[in-house]
Amino acid sequence: MNTEKNIKTLIIKKPLKLDCGKTIKDFPIAYETYGSLNSKKDNAILVFHALTGDQFVTGTNPVTKKDGWWSYAVGPNKAIDTNKYFVICSNVIGGCMGSYGPSHKDSDQNIFGTNFPVITINDMVNAQYNLLEHFGINQLFSIAGGSMGGMQVLQFISNFPDKSKTVIPIATTSSHSAQNIAFNELGRQAITADSDWKNGNYTSNKTNPGKGLAVARMAAHITYLSKKGLQEKFGRKLQEREDLKFGFDADFQIESYLRYQGSVFVDRFDANSYLYITRAMDYFDLSKQFKGNLSDAFINTKAKFFIISFTSDWLYPTQENKDIVIALNSIGADVGFVEIESDKGHDSFLLDVPDFLNALKNFLDKSYDEK
Repeated sequence: MNTEKNIKTLIIKKPLKLDCGKTIKDFPIAYETYGSLNSKKDNAILVFHALTGDQFVTGTNPVTKKDGWWSYAVGPNKAIDTNKYFVICSNVIGGCMGSYGPSHKDSDQNIFGTNFPVITINDMVNAQYNLLEHFGINQLFSIAGGSMGGMQVLQFISNFPDKSKTVIPIATTSSHSAQNIAFNELGRQAITADSDWKNGNYTSNKTNPGKGLAVARMAAHITYLSKKGLQEKFGRKLQEREDLKFGFDADFQIESYLRYQGSVFVDRFDANSYLYITRAMDYFDLSKQFKGNLSDAFINTKAKFFIISFTSDWLYPTQENKDIVIALNSIGADVGFVEIESDKGHDSFLLDVPDFLNALKNFLDKSYDEK
């Protein structure tokens, strides 16, 4: 996957010390851009992707041939208007779409597998910062992302408080809850229990833990939806049959849907990357980095924040987003907040939810006109 000719990569020459204590250098960051950087270089938006995303934000992903993961939001005349803004997105380190990850080779030309160093959200952000220097951007107009992308947004502005004018964390949290760690562990156990995982050495063994990865995806996908949305879309409807079969095939449409989601995911994602990225999410705790005071994470920034949550998101519920707002308010930061009505669950930020897309567009365009 990482040798795909359609993938742009930047080799980061300078060493990066990871939170685990190891140092990496001469490593690739895969990225994509949309729109044009203006002469002042003040119209750039750095977008951070979620767990299973990549650098291909919009249009057709040249590797998977599917629509980009944020096609509803990014593009000409859309919420993030590429006629106006220069959008940059990179694949996180630990990923499997060209950036340095477990499917790369070590200095002895052996595929890393689980010998790849454990990475954190902080490591991901520090690696991506190199893109600003690459493009000669002194300050971004905005940083934006949902879910794990929102975690990166929060970490980025904490690490680099003067490097973005506006900050848009969406459907996210400042630390992973016990419930979310539990769901991630379920996924990891599904992968490592697959006999084809081979202790992470499945590539050299010419196997693929596809069944385990599919189950991990199925479990996670449930958390991205809402009970109401599932009930309205599927209910107890049977799958192309009139009665129960009294067996273990997919009797219900929801079963068939989840199996499909699992099977198509295996075609585009690496099992070890899933382990590494979910672990990075579980380790994320921004307040812990500041001795339990989340406000201190943002004390040095003058950026304008806009935090967005969704009513039916039970994975990163509104209260966890409000906790970020409270921390910002306590230091007098410039912060706006909106809770969007939606029955589409956590995935609302990826879908065609007009109220969300309008709120995002209005905030960006108004802020841009004011600068």
